[in-house]
Amino acid sequence: MSPHVLARRPARKSPRRGGRARARRLIPLGVALAVAGFGMVSCGGDSEPSAAGAATARSAAASSGATGSGAVAGTAPGPSPAVRTVVTGLAAPWDVAFLPSGEALISERDSGRILRLPAGAGRATEVTTLPGVVHRGESGLLGLAVSPSFATDRFVYAYYTSATDNRIVRFRLAGDRAEPPTPVLTGLADAAVHNGGRIRFGPDGLLYAGVGDAGVRSRAQDRTSLNGKILRMRPDGGVPPGNPFPGSLVYSLGHRNVQGLAWDSAGRLWASEFGQDRLDEINLIVAGGNYGWPGVEGSGDTDGGRLRNPLVTWSTAEASPSGITIRGDVLYVAALRGQRLWELDLAGAAVRGRPRALFTGELGRLRAAVAAPDGSVWLLTNNTDGRGTPKQGDDRIIALR
Repeated sequence: MSPHVLARRPARKSPRRGGRARARRLIPLGVALAVAGFGMVSCGGDSEPSAAGAATARSAAASSGATGSGAVAGTAPGPSPAVRTVVTGLAAPWDVAFLPSGEALISERDSGRILRLPAGAGRATEVTTLPGVVHRGESGLLGLAVSPSFATDRFVYAYYTSATDNRIVRFRLAGDRAEPPTPVLTGLADAAVHNGGRIRFGPDGLLYAGVGDAGVRSRAQDRTSLNGKILRMRPDGGVPPGNPFPGSLVYSLGHRNVQGLAWDSAGRLWASEFGQDRLDEINLIVAGGNYGWPGVEGSGDTDGGRLRNPLVTWSTAEASPSGITIRGDVLYVAALRGQRLWELDLAGAAVRGRPRALFTGELGRLRAAVAAPDGSVWLLTNNTDGRGTPKQGDDRIIALR
C-alpha cells in the first residue's frame, strides 16, 4: 500500500487537531512586517509533532470518484510575491467578508467581536459583539458571510458556538448599528475541536456551511446528523430544491473538519479538510458525494465508486488547511500548522503540476485566504490563537497581488 493511502484508520488513538496608510505601494514581505504596528487594531489540526511528507497532487474528473492515475510528489518552490500590511493588532481573527462598499468585516474567534475596516484606508472599529458566543479550544465566533442581496436586505451571517450548540445567525447592519441576530440554523453539535465553521454563499445564491464532526467520528456517515457534512441551505435556513437528499440540508458527507469553501469560474465547489494524523485534503465537492471519513483518511479504496478521493493531500505537518479562495485558475490554501500559503493550479476539475509553498515560516499560522474586491488575496494570521508564537503586530491581515 502506498504511504499516502490509508484504507482504514489504525486502531490507536492519535492527538486531535483543529482547526494603512492610504498608499497602496506594494513592498517586500520582510519590510512589510518590520514596519507593521503593534498592539492596536490599525491599518498599516493543529497539534504540533513534527513530521516530514510530500504534497501530492492528484487529478480526477468531476464525474468520477476515482483518484487520477498521475500523482506528482514533492513541492515546487514559489516566488515571493509583493505584499502589503492591511491591518495589525487583531485577536485570533477567523474570517473576513466584504460589503458591497468594499468595507471588510472581520470576525474574532475568542472575543465574539465583529470589526469593520473601511475600504481603502482607515481604522478597524467594532460593529458588534455577538451575544452568547462561547469560546473553548477551537470554538467561538467563526465564519462570516454577506448576503448577495445586501443592498436590499442588509443581512450579515455568522457561524458561532453558543453554550449549547454551533449555530448560524444573521443580523441586519444598518449604518453603524447591528440589529440583534436571529437564528438561521441551530442545533449543530459543538465541541472544543472539529467545529468546521466556514460559511459562504455560492453562485446559486444559496448558503453553504462546512460543519465538523465535533469529535464524534460516526456523525460524518450518519445522514440524520448535520455534523461532518457540507450543508446547502436557503438564506432563511430552509432546504432548497435540488439538494441530493430530499428534505435534508446535507450536500456532501464523510467529512472530518471542513474549514475552506470556494468556487471556481465554472461553478465547481472546492473544500479543504483537516486529516486526523496523516493526510490533509483538498476535495472537489459534488452533490451527494461521500468523502470517506472516518473509514478513510486521504486517498483509499473507493468502495466500488461509493467514496470520493481527494485531489491533493499533504502530511499534516505541512498543512492543517483552513480557509481557501480561488483567483483565476489558482487555488490558495491557508495552512495553520504548516505555516505557509499553498498555491495550486487548477485545470478544470483537476489540479495541474505540483503545489507551491509560499511564505513558509514567515507569517506564522494562516487561518484564511480571502479574495478581496480589488483583486488581491487577503491572508489572516492566527498567531494569537493559543497555538502560535505572536510576532510584533500580530495578528494581522496581509494582502498579496
